[in-house]
Amino acid sequence: MDSDQELTPVDSLGNDLDSDITETAVVTKSGLIYGLNDKPPIAEAIFVAFQHVLASFVGIITPPIIICSSLGLDAANTSYLISMSLFASGICTFIQCKRIGPIGSGLLSLQGTSFAFLGPILGIGAAAKASGGSPEQALALIFGVCLFGSFVEIILSQFLHLLDKIITPVVSGTVVMIIGLGLIKTGMISLAGGEISRKTGTFGSSQNLMLGGAVLLIVVVLTLSKNRFLRMGSIAIGLAVGFIASLFLGIVNFSDLNQLPFFRMPLPFRYGISFDFGTFLPFILLYVLTAIETVGDLTATSAVSGEPVKGGVYIRRIRGGVLGDGINSLIAAVLNTFPNTTFSQNNGVIQMTGVGSRYVGFFVAGIFVILGLLPIIGGVFQAIPQPVLGGATLVMFGSIAVAGLNIVVSAGLDRRSMIIVAVSLGLGLGVVFAPEIFDGKLPIFKNLFGSAISTGGLTAMLLSWLLPNVEDDVAIAQENPG
Repeated sequence: MDSDQELTPVDSLGNDLDSDITETAVVTKSGLIYGLNDKPPIAEAIFVAFQHVLASFVGIITPPIIICSSLGLDAANTSYLISMSLFASGICTFIQCKRIGPIGSGLLSLQGTSFAFLGPILGIGAAAKASGGSPEQALALIFGVCLFGSFVEIILSQFLHLLDKIITPVVSGTVVMIIGLGLIKTGMISLAGGEISRKTGTFGSSQNLMLGGAVLLIVVVLTLSKNRFLRMGSIAIGLAVGFIASLFLGIVNFSDLNQLPFFRMPLPFRYGISFDFGTFLPFILLYVLTAIETVGDLTATSAVSGEPVKGGVYIRRIRGGVLGDGINSLIAAVLNTFPNTTFSQNNGVIQMTGVGSRYVGFFVAGIFVILGLLPIIGGVFQAIPQPVLGGATLVMFGSIAVAGLNIVVSAGLDRRSMIIVAVSLGLGLGVVFAPEIFDGKLPIFKNLFGSAISTGGLTAMLLSWLLPNVEDDVAIAQENPG
């Protein structure tokens, strides 16, 4: 019997519920060709699986490429980390779709490398290099912090019913905005040529700016296309066109590909593992926010798959999905890659194809595992010039900020919300623009408040908790004039 069919309805506190499950199901299932537990023919399942892979592939490999470039890793190590990101995504996607015991949502939900952790991870790398550490030592610290941080989400999965009392949509939306805005600098540096180009004197050259600008323009034009395939593939197409143009310009270096093995087995803890509590502090909030993001993604997946978005089955799936998210981030750290989270791109593919079958996820997982075991794939993507990558990621990072704005606006932007957003953005981005304010302070202050996400997120949470809801008080007074 399928694990999804064994689900016992429970409420948010874990108590059994036997009623009102069917009435909460979304009425979109009639538009599906294959529902959640349907098994499409293998040929059709593989065809749909490749569309999911294409929609999420760039999002999975982009963070490791950026991190490796920032750390100054060589081609062999960069290729290895890209391969492990794909391999881990395959393993983690299988867990989410299969639902192993209480772990996983049992929905057609893809896992991939999270952008939310990119800023703090780059911060760890920069600090490690500044203190004389090697890139490998920086990776050991990064993976150690990410591994222990995953337990925050694992534990939190059992207390999801309390999240809405702690973090409101205004808070989560503000933090998502900060994540996107904080990453724009990284995208712009890549567009100008990357950190390496500063040493060669080509940073901001006309060639770099024109190449990156052309990729950005292609992504924008295709995103506005009426053709769904072009919209979904806008980032991948932009990267492909930029890569081809780079070949003609002679700025792509394939010399390192000859050094890569044809096949590579994963090696757990290849770079070792270390831990620093001060560095770990900002990641606590990040894993909390990742759990909230996962709830939103899985709710959307349930909706487009024609499955319940309320009731016992829904709560059980959400709990399993967030638990799976935490365990998958732990697995990713063991496999030498970065935190995993649910991807939202596949919801568009489900809508477009009309296929919500979780069995398609098994084929997606298999494709990612195969790609991860072939280092040549990572090597080719490592050769993408920085301006090309920057032109594409600049749009992606801006889109993250817009997504956060959309969350805030959808929750209602009253005076109280405006203050929360304004102060949180000001302080969160302020510590990034003027990091020297922490000079001479205790290291714990810099570790805790030196990140835009931790400073802005903590500010938003505190203000949401402390500021009175004036509009609600006025409404109550009007309803009860006596």
